[in-house]
Amino acid sequence: MTTLLDLVVEAHGGLGQWRQARTIRARGAIGGVLWDLRGRPGILATADMTADVQQQRLVFEGFTGPDLRGVFTPERVTIERRDGEVVAERTSPRDAFTSQDPDTPWDDLHVLYFAGYAMWNYLTAPYLLTLLGVVVEELEPWTEAGQDLRRLRATFPDTLATHATEQIFHYDAAGLLRRHDYAAEVLGSPPAAHLSEKHETVSGLVFPTHRYVLPLAADGRVLPEPTLITIDLNEISVA
Repeated sequence: MTTLLDLVVEAHGGLGQWRQARTIRARGAIGGVLWDLRGRPGILATADMTADVQQQRLVFEGFTGPDLRGVFTPERVTIERRDGEVVAERTSPRDAFTSQDPDTPWDDLHVLYFAGYAMWNYLTAPYLLTLLGVVVEELEPWTEAGQDLRRLRATFPDTLATHATEQIFHYDAAGLLRRHDYAAEVLGSPPAAHLSEKHETVSGLVFPTHRYVLPLAADGRVLPEPTLITIDLNEISVA
């Protein structure tokens, strides 16, 4: 790992703690204008999710109904009843976003794939930067709004479901995540900045509990609106 990645992983709990973790459960609300643009307002206004830390899998409890759950994996997404009966499924779910316009309506499985991989990435960061096949390098520092941030560029393998092959993570002097830049391929690759605040320590691991996504200008500045996505977590547990 790079020296900066060492600092970052330690600041978020340490590699040993992350390797011992099996699941992360988080409850809260996911909002923003993206869901309105895709014809799914409020679909994740109440979000109860459990991420498997050591494999890419995430489950939303109560997804689209009180007795249903949505199960994300990179190769398949399903909506199931509590007894495991599959109500709806899609294999190769990323292919379902091909040739979409910015306002193409989404169905439940589109939402499940996008929110599933995104929240798995967010909840497991920065541990996911240490996974096999992920390549990181430190870039020159970035200053914006009077804050100096150190940066890591991560290049992800095709085997990992994520926003884009290349993404940039910004950290403060303590090594905490403050900004995450990417151009989500399934949305048509518009550049965006994912901002992180209100870090909390849970079972030795550190998580931002307030996140929001804003568009990026061509020169890398964060634009003030619209707020594309908001993520507010009020309960997190690690097992």
